Amino acid sequence: MNETGRLIADTGIVPKKSKGQNFLIDDRVADRHIGYAGIERSDRVLEVGPGLGILTRRLIEVSDDVTCIEIDDILADYITETYGDRLNLIHADAVKAKFPEFDVFVSNLPYSVSTPIIFKLLDHSFRTAVVMVQKEFADRMVADVGSPDYSRLTVNLFYRADCEIMETVPASRFNPRPKVDSALVRITPRKAPFDVLDEKVFFKVTEVAFNHRRKKIGTALKSAGMIVPGSDIPYLDERIEHLRPAEIGEIADAIVRSRQ
Repeated sequence: MNETGRLIADTGIVPKKSKGQNFLIDDRVADRHIGYAGIERSDRVLEVGPGLGILTRRLIEVSDDVTCIEIDDILADYITETYGDRLNLIHADAVKAKFPEFDVFVSNLPYSVSTPIIFKLLDHSFRTAVVMVQKEFADRMVADVGSPDYSRLTVNLFYRADCEIMETVPASRFNPRPKVDSALVRITPRKAPFDVLDEKVFFKVTEVAFNHRRKKIGTALKSAGMIVPGSDIPYLDERIEHLRPAEIGEIADAIVRSRQ
């Protein structure tokens, strides 16, 4: 029996599909997950959703400062009883809880919270993050312009970080087995590859346009009250999925200038 299977049997913890609890059961995948993060002993490491601790056990071996955020009462108690003061446990909903300062982020993210957690992650300063997400979500993270996977998530990530799929992880590596494969993705923050006059406007244009991706950009922005008739804004007759992030930046800058 693998380590996770034994823990499920020993603890009596039943993974809840409603919470997206699919526990990794392949130790070699867990080893590589940690390896991709390049953790140093002094790094402050944050893990969201430690579950039964297959990553946690490895994290406390390579870092002296590990914090875990766990929402599930039984799993939070299990992590506390197992690791005690070798880590800091925040028993809360990671979507709502305040993140502590961290250098490295490591997580096996349930699909239901992947989007809010990634957006929250991008608002923090860190060196690297390695996340396990559903393969279709990973494809959206790294999609190219014009692809059906190209999304608000893609543009936000591209603006703030380098993002690469490290490997695909088959569904058979989890208990209970999910319906789809997963992927390990590494996110490395860097300076934006283009400048914008106002980042808030850039992110708002991206959000509004992708929320109405089948509409022309001009129609979406007008209905959101972001532009007024007669403004000199480029690409209004285009659809957002055909514009590169830098071109979305041109729209945002034109909006900022039109308001001045």
